[in-house]
Amino acid sequence: MQAPVYNAAYEQIGTRDLDDAIFGAPVNEALLWEMVRMQEANRRQGTHMVKTRGLVAGSNRKLWRQNGTGRARMGERRSPVWSGGGIVFGPMPRDYAYTMPKKKKKLALLSALASKARDGELLVVESLGLNEIKTKALASALGKLAVKSALIAIPEADEVIEKSARNIPWVKVLRCEGLNVY
Repeated sequence: MQAPVYNAAYEQIGTRDLDDAIFGAPVNEALLWEMVRMQEANRRQGTHMVKTRGLVAGSNRKLWRQNGTGRARMGERRSPVWSGGGIVFGPMPRDYAYTMPKKKKKLALLSALASKARDGELLVVESLGLNEIKTKALASALGKLAVKSALIAIPEADEVIEKSARNIPWVKVLRCEGLNVY
């Protein structure tokens, strides 16, 4: 598979061979869904909580005697029956994270990259032509490339691109080792 290589002025300056094992792999949409679901579950905090009858403030004395009042027998004020009492089966803190096998993770990333290449959403740029940290310069370079939203994947740390892009809401910069399905 071949991809055109562009410069910052959106002029084609050549082509680059893309590895068919990566960009020509079959797209497994079920695996993509499963990986995104895992990443979103791992991102959840799980800090929601309500107070049970043991956590609600109040005395544990018996409110009135068991027999002879004509009212129902009643224990403590913290009972779930009472307003302001504890909640019976409310949410408690928990961890929603789970993992997938390494081979499934790798296949999901291959499916995502192949999907982008198949749909023509992959753009190979030789250089963005940035000499200094300037958001305006990066925005104009991406405007020339006719990009509405972008994920810029860079091979190693590049302070100029990372800092220039961090104030553009529709642009995200990731190093290649940080690429993920989401």
